[in-house]
Amino acid sequence: MSATLFGLSIREGDGMALLATVLLSFLSTLVGFGSRWELVLPRRVSTRQVPQSDVVIKYPNGAFLIVKCNEEVARALYWHPERCKYKRPATSYRLISLTGTLVLMFGVICLGNATLNLQLGFAASYIILNAAYWVVAALPQQWNWDLGCYKKEKVVYCGGEHSKNYTTALWKAIAISGTTNWVRLAPDIAPTTKQWNLWLEEAARVIDAQPCIRDEMTGEYIFPPWDPERYLDKVLASDGALNDEAQIPEDFMV
Repeated sequence: MSATLFGLSIREGDGMALLATVLLSFLSTLVGFGSRWELVLPRRVSTRQVPQSDVVIKYPNGAFLIVKCNEEVARALYWHPERCKYKRPATSYRLISLTGTLVLMFGVICLGNATLNLQLGFAASYIILNAAYWVVAALPQQWNWDLGCYKKEKVVYCGGEHSKNYTTALWKAIAISGTTNWVRLAPDIAPTTKQWNLWLEEAARVIDAQPCIRDEMTGEYIFPPWDPERYLDKVLASDGALNDEAQIPEDFMV
């Protein structure tokens, strides 16, 4: 695009447009050079064996995402803050910023004294550039991030990912993670009432007695045969007095 404007400026004999093209084109290179940075991901210093560190993500619409991984992967991708390391020291960055400001001012002055045709060409160029930036920002994240160093596998569960209500979605998340410890770590996952505490205790007993098992024929994981909605209705109807043992059929086998 700069080469096109450069050629048009020479053909039209517009010296001001030629200077504006050189200055404004050099400006983006100068700013990029001064602001160059690299992403620093956290790395474990210790070489000891890291434990399993599953990650549970709750979305505002009530959906859950369970990521089964070790602590090293969880630290790098989720809960450890990444930081940007700039290549230029502070003094050099300030000098480059000052130079870039002067280049921008002189470039705008030259563009203001260019002919109308070249000014329209500059306007069209910047419109195209802004549209291209918007398109790049709207692309899917997997097009911009290379996660090839991680091996990922999507686990399929019987009944699919969709749930008819929030209670069922929460039970599936508990069954997949294998514990209820994470539910009380955030105040907005489940109500802090006696009835819901009993429901969580019962869910924990069910999943401890019969974890999710994998069907060797289909490769799908099967949830324990427990109705979270029915048990919650019983607890709410009895005002939290219900606290019987989990009933799991003995013939629950694949």
